[in-house]
Parts: sequence; C-alpha cells; structure tokens
Amino acid sequence: MSNFNSSIRLSSSVVRHLKQYRVRRMGSNPLLPHSRSFTTTEGHRPIIVHKRSLDILHDPWFNKGTSFSFTERDRLDLRGLLPPNVMSTEQQIERFMVDLKRLEHQARDGPSDPNALAKWRILNRLHDRNETMYYKVLIANIEEYAPIVYTPTVGLVCQNYSGLFRRPRGMYFSAEDRGEMMSMVYNWPADQVDMIVVTDGSRILGLGDLGVQGIGIAIGKLDLYVAAGINPQRVLPVMIDVGTNNEKLLKDPLYLGLQRHRLDGDEYLAVVDEFMEAVFTRWPNVIVQFEDFQSKWAFKLLQRYRSTYRMFNDDVQGTAGVAIAGLLGAVRAQGRPMIDFPKQKIVVAGAGSAGIGVLNAARKTMARMLGNNEDAFQSAGRQFWLVDAMGLITEEREDIDPDARPFARKVKEIHRQGLREGASLVEVVKQVKPDVLLGLSAVGGLFSKEVLEALRGSTSTRPAIFAMSNPTTNAECTPEEAFSVVGDNIVFASGSPFKDVDLGNGTIGHCNQGNNMYLFPGIGLGTLLSGSRVVSDGMLQAAAECLAAYMSDEDVLKGIIYPSISSIRDITKEVAAAVIKEAIEEDLAEGYREMDARELQKLSLEEIKEYVQNNMWSPEYPTLVYRDE
Repeated sequence: MSNFNSSIRLSSSVVRHLKQYRVRRMGSNPLLPHSRSFTTTEGHRPIIVHKRSLDILHDPWFNKGTSFSFTERDRLDLRGLLPPNVMSTEQQIERFMVDLKRLEHQARDGPSDPNALAKWRILNRLHDRNETMYYKVLIANIEEYAPIVYTPTVGLVCQNYSGLFRRPRGMYFSAEDRGEMMSMVYNWPADQVDMIVVTDGSRILGLGDLGVQGIGIAIGKLDLYVAAGINPQRVLPVMIDVGTNNEKLLKDPLYLGLQRHRLDGDEYLAVVDEFMEAVFTRWPNVIVQFEDFQSKWAFKLLQRYRSTYRMFNDDVQGTAGVAIAGLLGAVRAQGRPMIDFPKQKIVVAGAGSAGIGVLNAARKTMARMLGNNEDAFQSAGRQFWLVDAMGLITEEREDIDPDARPFARKVKEIHRQGLREGASLVEVVKQVKPDVLLGLSAVGGLFSKEVLEALRGSTSTRPAIFAMSNPTTNAECTPEEAFSVVGDNIVFASGSPFKDVDLGNGTIGHCNQGNNMYLFPGIGLGTLLSGSRVVSDGMLQAAAECLAAYMSDEDVLKGIIYPSISSIRDITKEVAAAVIKEAIEEDLAEGYREMDARELQKLSLEEIKEYVQNNMWSPEYPTLVYRDE
C-alpha cells in the first residue's frame, strides 16, 4: 500500500485546471491564499442558511451549541440565547463524554436493557441536536461506537424501533403511496443527495422480517458512510414499507408500519420501480445501496436495476467483496501468494443472498486468475461445496434455487468423495478437508464442536474459519471455540466484533472482523467521484483487491487479515481511489463537479488519492451566512 505523498508533482493540465477553478471560485484577488486543491475541501464551504435564532439551535444540521462565536451569535440573532462562554469543539466533546459515562447506566430501561442500547440512546440524542458533534464523537471513537450505531447493537435497535422512535429520520415510502412517490421525494429538504441506503425490512441482519422497524439498519449504515467521509447533509435513509409477514408485529398495537401482509410479485415490483424512478428523477446522480432485502428479491432487484441506475446491493456485493479480501488474506497467511487462491478448497454454509454473492465473486476471482475463459470458470466452480439447511447441494436436489444451481456438485464427483445429496456439514468437512470453512448461514453455533473437530483434518497448513453471520448471536462459532478445538494455527474472521483470544505463552489468537464497512463507503465515494453511471463488477473487484493488499505481510503472517476499524478513513480513501481508477480503465468515468472525465483520466493513482481526500467530509463546524429567502 503506497502512502499519500503531499509533495507529488501535478501534470500541467491539472495545474491549468486548478488555476481556472480558483479564478472561478475566488476571482483574481492576489490577497487570497494560494492553496493547491482539486476542489474546496469537502465540508469547509460557507453555508447559506435561511433561518436564525431558535430555529438554528433546533436544527441539528446547523446547530453548534455553545461553539457559536460572538460574531455568528450577532449575525444569526443568537446573542442571549446561549450561555456567554464560547466553547471549543474539544471542550464540547469532553463535556459530552463525561455525561455519557455518567448516564450510561441511568439510560437503561431496566435490567433487561443492555448497556450497548443505553449508549445508542445517548448517542442518538446527540445526533438529534447536533450532527457535526455527533460525527466528531463517532469518528474519534469509531472502534468503540461502530458496534453501537451498527452491528450488533443496530439489531436490538431495529427490534425495538417502534418504542425507540422519537423524531423522524429519513423517508418512508409505503404501498399506500403508490402514484404519489414522484411528488413525495420533493418533501425531503436537501436539493442534493449523494447516497441513499434503502431497505424493505424483510431480512434485517439474521433477525428476519422486522417491517418498518428496519429503517434503523439504513440509518446505522449511513452513519458509517458519514464517518468514512460522505457529507451527512447529502445522505438519505429510506424504508420501503410493503407490509410485514411478522405475525407479532401485525398484532402489535404500537407498531408504526403497515399492518398487513407483504406485497409480492408484480405488486411488489411496482412499488420498488416507482421509488427508483422517483429518486433518480429528483437526484439523477444519487447512488442507491440496497440493504437487507430477503434473498428472494435481493438478486432479482440487483439484476433489474444495476445496468440502468447507480446502485449496488451490499449484502450480495459488499459482503462478497469483504469475504474475497479475507479469503485472499487467508492465502497470504499461509505464506503463499494470492495467485494460489484458485487452489483453495472452500466449504460454504449458507445459500442465501450473502452466501451466493460470495460464491459468485470468489468464482469470478479464481477464474480471472486462471485465464478468465470458460475452462477457467468451470475449473473455479469445482473448488466450492455449498451446504444449506438440507445439507450438501447437488444436481440431485429437487426444486433447487436457480441462484444456487451453478454451485450444485455433480453426482459422480461427490460419490468419488464419499458424499451424497444432503450430506451434513460434518460429513462434508470430514471428506473434503477444506482450506476454508465459510459461514453465512445466520445460524448461531452451526460450527459445532463436531464440525470444528472435523476441520482439524484439513489439508491446509493454516485452515481458515469465517463465521460471518450477524449479529453476534448468529455467528456460526466464537473465536474461543475455533482456537480451542481446531488449534492455535488457524485464521479466524467473523462478521460481528469479538475480542482476541489469549492462547497463553504470550500468543494471541487474532479475531478479524470482516466488516462490510471496509468497502461500502469506498465503493460509494469512488462511484460518486468517478461519475460512473453504474457500479461495475470490475469496480467491486478493484475494491476487494485493494482491501486484500492493505495489510502488511508481517501482520498477515500473524493471522491479521483485516485492518483496524480505526483506520476506516484511510481505508476508504484507498478503496475509493481503486474504484475510480478501475472506472477510468473501463471508460465509465464521467467526472464529478469541476473534475471532468478528461482531467480525471490524466491523474496518477497518487493524484486520485489526493482528489478523494479533498472530497471527504470532515466534522468541522462550517461558517454560517444568513440570507433572507
């Protein structure tokens, strides 16, 4: 991984472009500072507001609380409405953190309310009144608070969202809004939206159908986008409410969503079609990320829209990218080059949207390494054994899911291996002796002691266990179980956070969190800044390979295959640059703002990274300028 070098020499065309841009932005005043930048640093532009006084203090987008300077207090009619002492952001954060530690216990709703949910409540209150400070706290403490605003705590939030709801955040499009969505989108106050995360609540993490309460997953996901560098005033969480098949919610008098069974078939598609047309009509350059749609619709919607709209499905494509990065890292952890990946034997437990998404991406990666032809594709497919709730999937399976069919094993092959249709996971692991055991089943504890003992017979010098299901309770096994049963010399990764394991004698068993957060912000930001009209397979592959190469050889040989979440902004910059570079190579890049496609094509990789860095939002209070509407 190459480091950013601020002293790089720009091409003459880029310098000419920058001079023209500064003249347009600043005029010819020689007294203005001469700063070389591709664009004004994101988040540092003065903002025109059309409100003053208490209206500003009650608006979380613009509220600075006690950090308003005296000149701003006079300009915005705030003098006398705040205590006289002007506080720095550091002082504000210190006050908040003291309060947070004091209130954590008090915020709990009785003994059954976990401490993590109490933290979420306190952070959410800050989010409600001061967005900039909220994101400053989140970024400064990202390792501690990412599990609070996203998985695993977000699962609890979604389960209890009807009771936790205090103020609206995001938009709700329901089956009752058919025919009205094109006008509804104009109810959102932002004229520019860069990123939408949308869910229909049908498969929230591994918790099932949570209906309208699934909006919590879209809110949490966008919090991580913002922490990684997307402007919070240009993101929009969305719930498409087509009903719920959760009988408990249908009978709950406090449930906030439509209390009717889910739409299906053409009726369902008509609602999603209308939503997509509406948001892209108002915001033609927006990127829509689909989140936690049930497997039945995840692939269909992806194929329906991906060639027409700027969209991707994080469960299918993001999870796959993070898994590919981890699988390549596991090869490196064996002391082998990544090009040896096609030799890996991989048993996959789980045939839902995430499992099939990983299989498709892994097969494409292997095939490309083997020559990227039909023979390579067929050869790559023979490296996977797919197991679902009914056991090993083979061509003998009746009513096989069309998405799983390409990975059904041939009967002759499995008979030679001593296996059969429907063979249990333990049987498959015993006979295949895989290099990798990959879990995306949403079944907690699926990797039982018997399964893990079977993995001890692996032909790999360092077998890898990926227990990727979320939230924590759905993890196929814990790192303690994996290291204690299989042995110290394994690579372990999970979808939710676990602590490292003390193996004794000063040895640490590293638990790698394969968090989609490593990729989706960079995919979104890279797509935005490239101006690509689609999110191509090549762009997704570039993101995954960038993450795989991010770790040093020294760390990988220790069993550390994913970076620390504390590095998320640097990871996002690297991934976004890789996505932009791939978009340029595929001739998909159309440019962004003042950086048109021709200028973008002239940038080196280091210049692309600087371009990304300058367009990453940072939580700094902007200068507010009042203007009467």
